[in-house]
Amino acid sequence: MGGDGKVFTLAEVSQHSSTQDCWIVIDGKVYDVTKFLDDHPGGDEVILTSTGKDATDDFEDVGHSSTAKAMLDEYYVGDIDSATVPAKTKFTPPPKQTESNQNKSSDFVIKILQFLVPLLILGLALGIRSYTKTPSS
Repeated sequence: MGGDGKVFTLAEVSQHSSTQDCWIVIDGKVYDVTKFLDDHPGGDEVILTSTGKDATDDFEDVGHSSTAKAMLDEYYVGDIDSATVPAKTKFTPPPKQTESNQNKSSDFVIKILQFLVPLLILGLALGIRSYTKTPSS
């Protein structure tokens, strides 16, 4: 277990982004994974693309095993200064109330038109046909 609890900025971590010197940030901790690059089952490119940013989501999304998570301790060098990591913006959908009311009213209008327009066309066609039909003698 390396590291002395040193705090690094994200800029400092991003300077370590090569196959000879590779650091990543996961859950607020900085890891020097240089020695692990060759052994990483997903290849070194996957790790290299996660340097210079908070790689927590990338790490979690892959679904690493508890063994893989335990291996991180071996590569720990310090903590990240959270003030240097951009805040994650969560997607917040627009308020559902107004959206659903607009959708319901526009869906209703569309359904009415889908019903009325063919009826109008049919009625118009029958009217023209009966009006232009010559009486048989």
